[in-house]
Amino acid sequence: MSQSHEGHDHGSQGNLKVAFFLNLGFTILEIIGGLWTNSIAILTDALHDSGDCASLGLAWYFDKLSERGRTPQHTYGYKRYRLLGGLITGLVLIAGLAFILWQAVQRLVSPEPVNAPGMMILAVVGIVVNGAAVLRVKKGTSLTEKVVSWHLLEDTLGWSAVLLGAGIMAIWDVPIIDPILSIGISLFVLWNVGRNLTNVMKVFLQTAPASFDLEEFQEKVGKFPKVERTHHVHVWSLDGESHVLSLHLQMTSNASREEIVETKRKVREALDAEEFKHVTVDVELTDEPCASFDCGEE
Repeated sequence: MSQSHEGHDHGSQGNLKVAFFLNLGFTILEIIGGLWTNSIAILTDALHDSGDCASLGLAWYFDKLSERGRTPQHTYGYKRYRLLGGLITGLVLIAGLAFILWQAVQRLVSPEPVNAPGMMILAVVGIVVNGAAVLRVKKGTSLTEKVVSWHLLEDTLGWSAVLLGAGIMAIWDVPIIDPILSIGISLFVLWNVGRNLTNVMKVFLQTAPASFDLEEFQEKVGKFPKVERTHHVHVWSLDGESHVLSLHLQMTSNASREEIVETKRKVREALDAEEFKHVTVDVELTDEPCASFDCGEE
């Protein structure tokens, strides 16, 4: 591993670490404040932020774990462990938000008074804390940091909505706004959690990365000198960021060793080096039998 890559990894971990502790401290304050103000909206966001803490903590842990090299049991290394954080957090959030939604519906039927000034104070603190976390993580360049920064930005916007709702309740006696805010926040978070879980499941099911155009790639490689066709092309992702590709190239029988080596180099150049970490190219000459066990399947 190069020195620059090590610096990048440690910077990523540092950003996630700061964001984690900022979120953890505020989540504890938020739970206390939600009970103090009797606000189901704030308690809903407290659950959301606890999920964020778990996500950040797991992302931080798995970011460190993913640095481990390959072993006889983990031949691709530990990068795939990053997916576990998103899966576990998403399932826990869905269960918790379902409970909060039930409580919010009960509050719609029988609204309860809330401490609107207290909600406004917590909302301002929430905007400041989440905003600071966004600015810290946004400095990073990794895909994980970008996703986390967008998640924290959503939190900041959510607190802006709570501040607006609390301001209205401080002027007018309309406590029904609190459960309405809770339901709105819950549905918004559920939509995002569902979207993220869908992406995680796509990686688990080894679907091709959305950024990769298989047909365009095969067409490009098929035009390389002395390449007759490509087959057994398989592409998937380890963790949503590091991708794997394997393919068979059928080349003309008069292809020299130098030409085969050059073709392999061109295949590698046709892929994004930042995304594709593992590339395997098997070459067969014309009329040479395919070495794969599933030769009948293309």
